[in-house]
Amino acid sequence: MNELKPAQAGTLESNDIMITVAPGAQGSGVVLELESIVLAQYGKAIKETIFAVITEQNVTDIYIKAVDRGALDCTIQARTLAALARAGVILQKELI
Repeated sequence: MNELKPAQAGTLESNDIMITVAPGAQGSGVVLELESIVLAQYGKAIKETIFAVITEQNVTDIYIKAVDRGALDCTIQARTLAALARAGVILQKELI
């Protein structure tokens, strides 16, 4: 995998999510911090969606901060992919 640089995608508008990524310490794995207005109801599903995208792209040792404002799954996937691409990850394939 390429060396990552800090990057972000998304906004803090309603129905969106801001994904910020940064390189993690070697061997740290994927560290995800999630803030959401619907954390109690959908926090687990949001985390699973982000982890699925990260896993599909074979990314390891990354820190991710997600600030959710009620985004749909497709938006979460798109913002995660955009943040990864901006960070320097060569995407394996795009979700459509």
